[in-house]
Amino acid sequence: MSIIIFIIILLVLVVSHEFGHFIVAKKSGIRVDEFSFGFPPKLFGKKIGETTYNFNLLPLGGYVKIYGQGADDFPGQNIDNGEDDVKSNDYNRSFNNKPKYIQAAVLFAGIIMNLLVAWLLLSIGFMSGLPTSIGEVPKGAIVKNQALTLTNVLPGSPAEKGGLKTGDKIISLETTKDSTKLLSSNLGAESIQTFVKAHGGEEIKVSLVRGQEEKELFVIPEKSKTSDSVMIGISMDMIGTLKLPIHRAIWEGLKLTWDVTVGTVVGFYNLIRSAFIGKADMSSLTGPIGIVGVVGDAAKFGFVYLLSFTALISINLAVINLVPFPALDGGRLLFLLIEKIKGSRIKPEIANWANMIGFGLLMVLMVFITYHDIVKLL
Repeated sequence: MSIIIFIIILLVLVVSHEFGHFIVAKKSGIRVDEFSFGFPPKLFGKKIGETTYNFNLLPLGGYVKIYGQGADDFPGQNIDNGEDDVKSNDYNRSFNNKPKYIQAAVLFAGIIMNLLVAWLLLSIGFMSGLPTSIGEVPKGAIVKNQALTLTNVLPGSPAEKGGLKTGDKIISLETTKDSTKLLSSNLGAESIQTFVKAHGGEEIKVSLVRGQEEKELFVIPEKSKTSDSVMIGISMDMIGTLKLPIHRAIWEGLKLTWDVTVGTVVGFYNLIRSAFIGKADMSSLTGPIGIVGVVGDAAKFGFVYLLSFTALISINLAVINLVPFPALDGGRLLFLLIEKIKGSRIKPEIANWANMIGFGLLMVLMVFITYHDIVKLL
């Protein structure tokens, strides 16, 4: 079931991204030859106007074929006998023959669409009741069902080994040795840290709520590798359900989209900077296999959690595509900037090779991350 949900999410987000390219290209007078749902082989299709709409076998996204965006020169550009008015007009409607600001708008449109989708999903989340930190509640808003909730579980930590997951709501902690108990009335980040520190090396029973199900899991606190403190490897916050009227939900959804986008950009920047100096923690990256697991967990916690996670993926797609790397929208935008500065087009052969190499490197990175996802499961 998790795989099906992941495929649906991926299809919606990638098709939304491609629809951004599609609609801006159409509105800008650029010919769009094909809009495909999924990847070949083709199942069926229908031509409406000048665009063929295809449904393909592999439901892993989609793509748009925009006239004149490839490496080849424009078909029809040498036609000067006036015999084919359609081809002459199409030459004027090619992507590469449009002003640079229109080309940039077409490329930016996919990124903007992903951000708009995230805004919509988060706004719907606030209308339905979105889990929110007590410290981030808008003025005058009421939060219900407050609970101490895990916001992060460190990989390889005692908490992860014990089965704890992000989103779990802690009810109580109790030692199995002498039944010393920390009840919900006294729960807090500091009280849990004190309790764990006092019972290092002892088995602790953690009572919690996951989704609608109560669970009892067991962890054994260990000494941190970076300090002398005893820990189980969790971050916590007091989380409640924030439900807002439509007008406030839309505004708060926009603010949260902005905050998450900025945070994602900063995170990518720090990761890339760390990679250049050889200190990147690649274990923090998650590929398709890892995301499938997270999607399953989000679905178990409820529909609103799944909406929030989908919005997060959409923002990540937007930010990744902004990276000025060949084969990504950011790389194509970089080519446009170079062409604008130099006053002429980059040779199609050079652009094509750069995109092929960039795509190859992205595939290698994807295989590497997928390998780590598999290792984590073993």
